[in-house]
Amino acid sequence: MREPTVTGNESGDRQKSRAVQEMFTAIAPRYDFLNRLLSLGIDRQWRNFVGRRLADLNRPLVLDVACGTADLGLAIRQQNPGAKIVGLDFSLQMLILAGEKIRRLPEAEAFELLAGSAEDLPFTRRKFDALTIAFGIRNVIDRPRALREFYRVLKPGGRLVILEFSMPDQPLLRSLYRLYFLRVLPFIGGLFARRSAYQYLPESVVRFPEREEFVRMVQDAGFGRLRYHSLTGGIVTVYLGEKNS
Repeated sequence: MREPTVTGNESGDRQKSRAVQEMFTAIAPRYDFLNRLLSLGIDRQWRNFVGRRLADLNRPLVLDVACGTADLGLAIRQQNPGAKIVGLDFSLQMLILAGEKIRRLPEAEAFELLAGSAEDLPFTRRKFDALTIAFGIRNVIDRPRALREFYRVLKPGGRLVILEFSMPDQPLLRSLYRLYFLRVLPFIGGLFARRSAYQYLPESVVRFPEREEFVRMVQDAGFGRLRYHSLTGGIVTVYLGEKNS
């Protein structure tokens, strides 16, 4: 397993991206714990759903963008033991925690970790059989550019799987969700980590494009066979696409 190394470029117009990066670095030590607590453990089911979307691939090389502490990569390996996972994240602290978690496992050699940006992937064209990103695309400043990068590094026929928070369609659930996300979550999160981080996270969900709008964005990047699945009443959505052969 390669040790995390910093890649990618930073410029003056990336101040917002750096602020988000610093925020995730600050909450990294409590990230897994708070995910379990705030989702009541359901986040594991969501990641397993993503893993099952890749279970039929034969020994795929999978790029997991915004890999965090490698929970999604581990879920993919659980569903497809032949998969090789390349995890990329812009937070070095997240990658350090991911490395500590992976090194304890017998399948550690199936993982490679790199630091880098979703908007400037440090890979050649047509390298990966599949690309995943869980709860990360809404934190990308230039989403169209990142989606074009995803398309570039996938092989023809390669699969794209995006897991992201979304707003429920049912009005009552939507109202309760907004109340929980905008009021309760920042309070609970603030007890264990930086409160501002758990104010930013729900606000970023509310600002994220609606499902059909985001699907059009993915389509504009070149992807075909687009569809999505709403899970847990629409609290999260899994977007699926393929690079044209």
